[in-house]
Amino acid sequence: MITEEGWREIEHLDGSDLKGRVFAVLAEVAEALQTHMGDDPLILSAVPRLYDLLEMKPELSTFREAVTSLARSVGLWNYIDRGVASGSDLLLAESLVANELDDVVFHRQQIAALNTLLAGRNLILSAPTSFGKSLLIDALLASGRYSRVAVVVPTIALLDETRRRLARRFGAHFKILMYGEQVADGGPTIFLGTQERLINRTDIGHLDLLIVDEFYKLDPARADERSITLNSAVYKLLKRASQFFFLGPNIENVRVSDDIQWKFEFLHTRFSTVAVNTYDLRGLADRESRLVSEAVSPENSPALVFASSPDRANLLANAFLDRGIKVGAGEQLADWIDQNYGAGWSLSDAVRAGIGLHHGRVPRALASRLVSQFNDGSVPILICTSTLIEGVNTAAKSVLIYDKKINRKDHDFFTFSNIKGRAGRLGKHHTGNVFLFDDEPAPDNVEITAPLFDELSDVPDDMLVYIEPDDTTDNTRDRLSAIQAALGLSPEEMLTIANIGIEKAYLLRDAVEGARNDLRLDWSGYAKYENILALCEVLAEVVNIRGAYGLASPRHLAFYIVRLRDDQPIADFFRWHMGNTFPQYREGVFKFLRACEYGIPQLLAAMIIFVRRYYPHADYSLLEGALPRFFRHPALKHLDEQGIPMQLSERFVDQNDTTETLARALLLAKDDPRQRLSDLERQWIEIALGSGRSHDQARAN
Repeated sequence: MITEEGWREIEHLDGSDLKGRVFAVLAEVAEALQTHMGDDPLILSAVPRLYDLLEMKPELSTFREAVTSLARSVGLWNYIDRGVASGSDLLLAESLVANELDDVVFHRQQIAALNTLLAGRNLILSAPTSFGKSLLIDALLASGRYSRVAVVVPTIALLDETRRRLARRFGAHFKILMYGEQVADGGPTIFLGTQERLINRTDIGHLDLLIVDEFYKLDPARADERSITLNSAVYKLLKRASQFFFLGPNIENVRVSDDIQWKFEFLHTRFSTVAVNTYDLRGLADRESRLVSEAVSPENSPALVFASSPDRANLLANAFLDRGIKVGAGEQLADWIDQNYGAGWSLSDAVRAGIGLHHGRVPRALASRLVSQFNDGSVPILICTSTLIEGVNTAAKSVLIYDKKINRKDHDFFTFSNIKGRAGRLGKHHTGNVFLFDDEPAPDNVEITAPLFDELSDVPDDMLVYIEPDDTTDNTRDRLSAIQAALGLSPEEMLTIANIGIEKAYLLRDAVEGARNDLRLDWSGYAKYENILALCEVLAEVVNIRGAYGLASPRHLAFYIVRLRDDQPIADFFRWHMGNTFPQYREGVFKFLRACEYGIPQLLAAMIIFVRRYYPHADYSLLEGALPRFFRHPALKHLDEQGIPMQLSERFVDQNDTTETLARALLLAKDDPRQRLSDLERQWIEIALGSGRSHDQARAN
């Protein structure tokens, strides 16, 4: 088969030489189809590469029908050009059009997966990033066969992307629930959330379908500290579901025990809808300069740059700035960052130059906006860490893999493949580019081992509390009883403890016991600074304050909690922080805010159980409930997760608002010229909230 170098040579041909070479390629691919597997990437890649040539070389117009015929033969039916297709090819393409899904055409392997699912069978699908896995979810929802569906996604970023897509396509039919205060009724419902949210819902009841995206995170060996919570949540949902569909990339096998109660079919395919050019840039004397030159090249735009960590990403952004790079049109967003977060944050300098950053220290709504501007080309370079490879879609043409590490460890072949798979996107870039600055990891066969698919009697301690009575064994009952006795907890208290993990529970119990004579722990209602400080001193015995929360000490943590509570509006809090913190420590505040959302409140909920052994009337619920929403109206936090920053939505919030009423107020304000909104903010609201018609809006009409 023709190599990448061969394709690049063809691009420089013209006239009869070009036509002769393309004819030879068509013959070569046709012959290879007789002996190779149907999902051979080399064969499949010929179709998008030929389509690129058709677009670049007008003299190849007479080859359109032949290329369309090849697309039909290899199963890339979404490449069939209905304008020139023969009768049989046209009939096939028309039969595969999903009118309710924006007239998309499915390819062969999508149809194979859909046939399995629509026959009522369970499926675990492993396919490349460009396969179109999300489209299968939408096709199932559009089929009308499912009324109550749960969709589990691993990150808030993917949660927001999924919400927007589902709201646009199905908001008028399904009620989409993301938050605990949104209660299901008897109508069609999609429960959408991360594992931490869905595991605590009490209104799910029976499910027609359970969908788990990025299912490889079930394997604790993937070094994801949330994997046990994911296993517990998925186990709980599987017990209520008639059918399930797990999907993810680049998995060779799923290991299961012999007597697993959930039977499924496993479809592993290499079927990809785009081609990739790989450029070897190893061993360069000046890697940084080459990175910059390739990233700013129009031929590679838009370009994702992969870095190993937030600090590394920031350093690379500075490398672009030091060279005076200016691309795109990020000035308006940069000015907005200065006004709403405070001047002096290096991110605004990067964005002003057209360079975005996407990592765990960038606020979610802002990160979402940067992805939007990356996709529309106004911020054509996006330097990212692993936060962007876990399912979030981009329109990247090129991926520059500058680092080979994640969390100071070399990434493996699985992670490398996921990063590489971000290059190219069907409908935008038929052929993507990948630039390698280090050696590729050695190929390996990735096998997923999930506790919920193993012997349930051997599940980790943190899962024991979720095992339902019909699945318990003498072993699991004895283990759970021993933990309860050691910690002195009731079954209800064990559910709270499970949120932080058994190991931390022992540490927390001992820390509280060590502070049992500290009267500052005996309080309820409104917390004074000294009360919060006492809690932070206990937390410091359980977690590393700097590592977990980005702050220097318990006193530092307590001070920031009080400032977050007392500074109104929230822009004042950020401006205070940016103006009183050394540049190298400014982004630590976002680590602190992430901890406020989940980590600290869960520890407080567990801590009070042990504190009440010494102070029965202590009650931390007010603080515990206010921290996840940053002491603001709940609707502000919810819309922040949907891509609207608090600094924008808090201008319009009313005390009686729900998430839905505040969203409607923002949409009305967007179209009202009397409102003091910039063009950027009006567009921001439209992108985040205006793409779909909600279930409640449809019902109201």
